[in-house]
Amino acid sequence: MHTIQETWQKIKPLLDAGIGDYGLFAVVFLIGIGSFGLGRLSALEEVRPPVALTQAPQEASPRGLYIGGLLVASRTGSVYYYPWCSGAQKILPQNQRWFESEAAAQKAGYAPSKACKGLTTSQ
Repeated sequence: MHTIQETWQKIKPLLDAGIGDYGLFAVVFLIGIGSFGLGRLSALEEVRPPVALTQAPQEASPRGLYIGGLLVASRTGSVYYYPWCSGAQKILPQNQRWFESEAAAQKAGYAPSKACKGLTTSQ
């Protein structure tokens, strides 16, 4: 059975002779191949067309500005929302009731929606 040191002593003279004669050639060859590969990669980057948005997707139903006020509530509901909250999107236009402030909405008997982030809960 051979030990690691014995095996190394057999391999070392072969490596010394191989690296001594062909080591410089191998390093130069590998650097040349690497440089060529990097050059090809940079050429591929230049060939790609620039990114341009020619046909941007359009929203299904365009929304206008919220002219009615800052907050909206349903005439049949008990909570008020910011117009961009998901609950406000479900209120039919004929059932919308608009308020200029949270104080006005709370004075009218509405509470802030818990699902609409940013509304205060103080009365």
